[in-house]
Amino acid sequence: MEIDTAGRVVLNVRSLNLTDDQFVRLCSDNRDLRIEMSAEGELIIMPPPGSKTGQRNANVIYSLMSWAKQDGSGICFATDTGFTLPNSAKRGPDAAWVRLERWNKIPEEQQERLAPLCPDFVVELRSPSDHLSDLERKMEEYIANGAQLGWLLDPFDKCAVIYRPGQPPARIENPTILRGDPILPGFQLDFREIL
Repeated sequence: MEIDTAGRVVLNVRSLNLTDDQFVRLCSDNRDLRIEMSAEGELIIMPPPGSKTGQRNANVIYSLMSWAKQDGSGICFATDTGFTLPNSAKRGPDAAWVRLERWNKIPEEQQERLAPLCPDFVVELRSPSDHLSDLERKMEEYIANGAQLGWLLDPFDKCAVIYRPGQPPARIENPTILRGDPILPGFQLDFREIL
């Protein structure tokens, strides 16, 4: 067991070979905790975000949901949604979007669990307890597993880092409007709403 300076607890549970159902049960039995699992079989237990971070994340999800409903080409997911990535990691981005044609290929019973896919678009919003290096590794993992666009939003350093396949991360200092084109055509997020 490892406890880091951000209060995260990391447990090696590799030998347990937790199934998706067992992982979901574990999360359900501990609803006050944010739990993910790495591809290496480490259970990562994170402290809940503070109220201000929750408000920031609500703004991100509201903007993405509003756009997704108008656009109609995909589905928006909120913070509590888990996905099993192709590398077997079980992750829950702060916000995500999946193209409708990909989502509809997943059997309904799996849609009710951890969908076996990496979202097309993911957002991670840094909170005071997050280590930036952990979030950067998570963003790289999303891209390596099929995400077409990722935003690491950092209200503390007042920057956004944009991740795309085959490109180095692009850091934008003091952004105003972030655009999701061409993956999310017409989607915009006013970064000032999360400061």
